Parts: sequence; C-alpha cells; structure tokens
Amino acid sequence: MTFADTPSTAAPAPAAPIAWADPARAQAFAAWLDGLRAEHGLLPETVRAASADASFRRYFRIDTAAGTSLIAMDAPPSHEDCRPFVAIDRLLAAGDVGVPRILAWDEPQGFMLLSDLGAHTLLSTLRPEAQPHSPEDVANRLRYASALDELVRIQAVPADSLPPYDDALLQRELSLLPDWYLTQLRGLTLDDATRQMLDTTFALIKAQVLGQATVLVHRDYHSRNLMADAADPQARLGVIDFQDAVRGPVTYDLVSLLRDAYVMWDEEAQIDHAVRYWQRARQAGLPVPEDFGDFWRDVEWMGLQRHLKVLGIFARLAIRDGKQQYLGDIPRVWTYAHRVASRYQGLGPLARLLEQAEAAHGGTQTQVGYTF
Repeated sequence: MTFADTPSTAAPAPAAPIAWADPARAQAFAAWLDGLRAEHGLLPETVRAASADASFRRYFRIDTAAGTSLIAMDAPPSHEDCRPFVAIDRLLAAGDVGVPRILAWDEPQGFMLLSDLGAHTLLSTLRPEAQPHSPEDVANRLRYASALDELVRIQAVPADSLPPYDDALLQRELSLLPDWYLTQLRGLTLDDATRQMLDTTFALIKAQVLGQATVLVHRDYHSRNLMADAADPQARLGVIDFQDAVRGPVTYDLVSLLRDAYVMWDEEAQIDHAVRYWQRARQAGLPVPEDFGDFWRDVEWMGLQRHLKVLGIFARLAIRDGKQQYLGDIPRVWTYAHRVASRYQGLGPLARLLEQAEAAHGGTQTQVGYTF
C-alpha cells in the first residue's frame, strides 16, 4: 500500500463520496465505522481515500475529534487474507519496528482500523536532483540513514516462525520474467535453447542467494512503503506493506531500498549507503560477511533475482490488471538487472537476452559500474 500525500491534520471537513462497486459492502463499512465512533472519536463524514495499491486492499483516512487521523482498511475476504498482515504487524511491533498499531479488526468482513503513520511516503520527500552537499542532498542522506536504522531493527526480529524464501519461491518469482516480460510484454518467442539458458542462469542465481545467511525479509522495503516526516529528515520512518514477510537472504531488503524501482541513485551513492548499513549490521550482530567486497557481491546477485522478478511483475500488472503506470518504471529496473548481468561470469547470455527484449521495444544502453 502507498498512502497518498494528503494532509492528515487538516480541520475536519466533509469528504468527497467514495466509490463502491458493491453497495452492500459500502453500507457494512459505514456501519462498522459507526460502531467504532465513540471509542476512537471517529468523524465518519471525513473519510477519504488514502492509498494507491497493487492489490484489492483499499485504505481510507479518517479524522478524529482529538484532531488526529486514523487509517481504515477495506480488504474483501474473498480476495485478501488479513491474517498474515496481523501476524507480521504484531511480530514487528514487538521488535520496536515502526509499523501501524492495529486498533480494531473485523476479520469476517475484512475491515481494520490502524494508527496513521502519516501522509508522506519516503519517495515523495526525496530530491534525487539535489546537488552534492546541498541542504536537499543532506536531507536525502539523513532519510536513508533512518531507513537503514529501521532495516536493522527489522532484521533483528526473530524470523523462525516465517516461511522460508526457498528454492521453490525463488523459482516462481524468476519464472515471471519469461512468462510475462519477455514473451507477453516484449513479444519474444523463446526457443528451447533460450529456455535452457534461462534454466541454467536461474539455477546459478538461486545458488548464489540461497547461500546467504537469513533474517526477516520484508520483501518490498522501498521508498513507497516507508512513511516519512516531510519536515524532519531525521525522524523515524513508518513501515507498511509487510504482510508477505519471509525468512530469507540478509541482502534482500537492502537492495530493495538502494536499487528502488521508483527512484535511482548512482552506484557511488548506493555503495556509500551499503557500507554504512554493513557497519551497522555488524555492530548489531547481524549475519553479514566480514569482508565488504563479499557482501557487495551478495547484494548484486540478490538484486538481480529481485529485478528479474519485478520486470515480470510490472509486465503482469500492466497486461493482466490494466495498471499501465508500472510500464514507466521498467527502464529503471531493466538497467539494474542489465548492469549486474553484464559484469559477472556466467550471466552474459542473460544480458544479451535483456538487450534483445529492449531492442524490440526501442533500444538499449550498455551500462558499466563497480565490482569488488
């Protein structure tokens, strides 16, 4: 989920009507809110949309008589299972991670009332165009320092109860690349030799990432799933959209943050943040390699797996779900994947296949970068 950048402390005022496909569900939602009115000081007339989500969940912001706001979630049980969200929320909250507090939950109907982590995503507060050492650049760095601190808290939470990020899950994710991006989006026909190459390459990638130490993995730890204080770049960040958490490679969430699908930083900045994280992680006793060069290679291989998956997911969102806006993020994700595939032994054929896919769409640009 991503909460829209709308004021959360404005004076209560009637909100625009919310569109509901099912009038009966709209009535049930209104009745549920009315039942919570007294306990939480809700002002139901102020309910307004607060999110843009890639799932069936919807989020609404609602003001209270105390001058604050809360978040109401609509997650139809026929499409969404809220139990993983609740379980992970409680697990992370016990570890002092900045997740929303669950104030009320109607499990049969799929309604939930949550504390409001604010109206601004980390992405909305970043200034990628900032000049080095400018106030905006300093603010960017402070916000990433806060994100790294929160990540260390997440990874310190025991993950024994979570499902593993195992070979089968990694393979399902990687299969999204040929199933949706290469064939359906870019129109390639994959012959037997190409599919064999992909099988061999995917096995190599999986072997690399499955050899990493494991921690709690958020799975979408990036700038749209972190809530920021627009006025204070040093403030702690709020964490959302964690319901798919697993036990997996220690580099996964770091690469999600530093090689974000929605904002790109040069590799010098990525490495600088990675060094700072690595130092924090070692101090916290997290299972990262003792040598930063080894750690950075792990980051690169993990990032390749993630970005190949994301290419497939964005293609699927556009083709199957009609969410064309994700197509605009594909060039950024493609660049991340192509850079890594171009610089490590055994990945050359994959790099050439990625080039072929984008050539069919209008051309490619070879990238270079750092290795250790």
